[in-house]
Amino acid sequence: MSNIPDTLRYAKSHEWLRLESDGTAVIGISDYAQSSLGDITYVQVPGVGEELTAGGPLGVVESVKAASDIYAPIGGTVIEVNADLDVTPEKVNQEPYEGGWLVKIKVSDPTEAEALLDASAYEQEIS
Repeated sequence: MSNIPDTLRYAKSHEWLRLESDGTAVIGISDYAQSSLGDITYVQVPGVGEELTAGGPLGVVESVKAASDIYAPIGGTVIEVNADLDVTPEKVNQEPYEGGWLVKIKVSDPTEAEALLDASAYEQEIS
């Protein structure tokens, strides 16, 4: 069974979102997604300052099996990217919810997060 922290929100496309109290959000891919992809070899994300739209493209994760598109679970402006993934993309496999995060954004509309799944609904989605 996948690791599904109940403090996060999830998109059906397997991204997770952690809303912070300062109006920012951290985004990554779920444990289920990284496990399905296999060994991740490359991560492509937008640069700082780029605008994301909920459901729109966020980047690409490449693994030994395939390349998969990643989608933004919520809209906002990229304020930080996880530069560690340039050197150690396998962090997404090892720590999908901690060191393997992809981007941090300044959220445009926090109510968009209400459309995302909670942990139990996401668990039902993937089982």
